[in-house]
Amino acid sequence: MTVTAPGETEFDAAAGWSLHPQVALRPEGFGALAYHYGNRRLVFLKSERLVSLVASLDRYDSAESALQALVDPGERGRYAAALARLAASQVIRVR
Repeated sequence: MTVTAPGETEFDAAAGWSLHPQVALRPEGFGALAYHYGNRRLVFLKSERLVSLVASLDRYDSAESALQALVDPGERGRYAAALARLAASQVIRVR
């Protein structure tokens, strides 16, 4: 599955992804803050399920298998689009 978020680059869900090593996640009541120490971007992850998905990407062979394991079928497209935006912001990267 390849997803393109509006105005952003393609996200290949068949690839293996992980949290960028320069990104720190800080838990918050709404989900988490992701701060990239390299590019100084601050990104809001607005659900605990998205935080869980991002934090566990490196445990799966691909983002698609992480989505299948952690996200309800009807919501996978929305979460794949969120991962595409996080990839464009360099919060996650291909392994």
